[in-house]
Amino acid sequence: MKTTGGIASGPISFMKVFNAATEAVKQGGTRRGANMAILRVDHPDIVEFITAKRDTSVLTNFNISVGLTEEFMHAVQADAEYDLVNPRTKKVVERVSARSIFDLIVEGAWQTGEPGIVFLDRLNAANPTPDLGEIESTNPCGEQPLLPYEACNLGSLNLSRFVTPGPTPEIDYPRLGQVVRTAVRFLDNVIDVNEYPLPIIEEMARSNRKIGLGVMGFADMLIQLGIPYDSEAGLEVAGRVMRFLHERGVAASVEIARERGVFPNFEQSIFAESGAGESSPPRLRNATVTTIAPTGTLSIIAGCSSGIEPLFAAVFTRRILDGKELLEVHPLFEKVARDRGFYSQELMAEIGGHKSLADIEEVPEDVRRLFVTAYDVSPEWHIRMQAEFQRHTDNAVSKTVNFRNEATEEDIRQVYLLAYELGCKGVTVYRDGSREFQVLTTGAAAPAKVEQETALTPRAASISPRSRPVLTRGSTERVTTGCGKLYITINEDEQGLCEVFTTIGKSGGCTASQSEATARMISLSLRSGVDPGSIVEELKGIRCPMPSWDRGSVTLSCADAIGKAIERYLSANGHSKSRQQGSGNSSSQSLPEGSIASVGYNPECPDCGAILEVAEGCVVCRSCGYSRCT
Repeated sequence: MKTTGGIASGPISFMKVFNAATEAVKQGGTRRGANMAILRVDHPDIVEFITAKRDTSVLTNFNISVGLTEEFMHAVQADAEYDLVNPRTKKVVERVSARSIFDLIVEGAWQTGEPGIVFLDRLNAANPTPDLGEIESTNPCGEQPLLPYEACNLGSLNLSRFVTPGPTPEIDYPRLGQVVRTAVRFLDNVIDVNEYPLPIIEEMARSNRKIGLGVMGFADMLIQLGIPYDSEAGLEVAGRVMRFLHERGVAASVEIARERGVFPNFEQSIFAESGAGESSPPRLRNATVTTIAPTGTLSIIAGCSSGIEPLFAAVFTRRILDGKELLEVHPLFEKVARDRGFYSQELMAEIGGHKSLADIEEVPEDVRRLFVTAYDVSPEWHIRMQAEFQRHTDNAVSKTVNFRNEATEEDIRQVYLLAYELGCKGVTVYRDGSREFQVLTTGAAAPAKVEQETALTPRAASISPRSRPVLTRGSTERVTTGCGKLYITINEDEQGLCEVFTTIGKSGGCTASQSEATARMISLSLRSGVDPGSIVEELKGIRCPMPSWDRGSVTLSCADAIGKAIERYLSANGHSKSRQQGSGNSSSQSLPEGSIASVGYNPECPDCGAILEVAEGCVVCRSCGYSRCT
């Protein structure tokens, strides 16, 4: 570029290149890779970076976080300006208001959950090998700060397996200590037996020998102990367990170092100044020992709660092969329900439509208090729990701070400031329903206005569809078509039918796009007051070259299938086929908590279509094990 007079296009353009490359290369032949992008808050392109994912259809293979410095946080607190610095020349290019940048970060997090934040100076204060370089980024979920070319080597212990049963359950610390010792040795062995993609990665991994032993099943452990997650007692257990795990992990690393030697870069580490006193740094086999990682897929395999997160739900629906759904009850909740005599299939089904037990009066109050979910726990308690684990963790803690949909930007701002105050190394937040791509959320729409007096004139007034409530009710029907199995979802609100969604098997391409376009136009028409019976008559009978038989009758095309499905829905739900819908003066009233749609804030799984859980800085599927970060 020097000879041509060109200039670099900045970090965002290169992120788009990496994003496209990730899209082309799948992990294990089925899943996309995941990238983490962190830009220092004093970079001249920081505003463009913060707003890069306001459109959630771009950079879909990236998590992004802003690297905050101590200088920046002090400027935020003092409402002062700070310097934007050219990373090559180290010259100041501009001074900007720290509060305005902080507010922009908060606004983005409120709108879409991104960017997250990491406290760069804290990452480097805990860097065990500062002479080898400065830590600038982490892995995709934020729990593992790494130097260039270092690798993650993580493992998690299921804490729910270390509680002794009985009238007074206790944590089995002797057994936990034994398993920690074995786990540290196992992870250290992984470094030697692993095959690395590049020689430089192998060199860095074997020279620093970083491992990250963490936990999962923490919420299950608390339930077994009879301790609510969001309580002082819960914090006390968190600190005690993680302190024990860290101390035993370090002891195991020291033991291995006596047998095999310290990590090769030991003399260039913060542990090199060893002495004879008790306070002298330990001679370790591993530069780091503990990490709290996300355990989306792992916890599904282990049958326990995820990482250090509270329960996602006491009862939820697991979608399996061919779209079949199974009601899954948390085993500890089922045991309590049976022991206390309030278990029934009907009650479990009702609970499955709720995010919380708080309003289920059939469940005793003390049980509701014990089985709190991520939806119940306040953001402050999320941060306090994260900070408690961080106190005893070498690397960082991956966790999501969940907010209710009605949370404000000020709520997120206060959580960020609290995380800074309590010593967290980074924060990921998620406000329920904040993603544009989420199922059953369409954003605010202007109230419909229908001018009846001009409806039949040549210059009829434009008709705007009525706004859609956040929650709707409906059903999904599977119809066999010549192009594959078509899943048709029909929903209604207080004024009648309001939307249709379709998904067609694995055909993709034009078939999927055309059925989606048809469903969108139907939804638009329904919310604009068009008679659903008229829509049925227009769709029925449309023929394609591949008709098929379904349940004793012929399906002529996808459009024909949709029309007949709407007709069946109208008949089954007591609607007149020619029922006219409201004029569009919708008040956007939500359905009662517990309707089928009440679980619809989160996005759908790309593998199986189930509802995803946003947790631990990532997105995971409890139904099939999909994880966006692994």
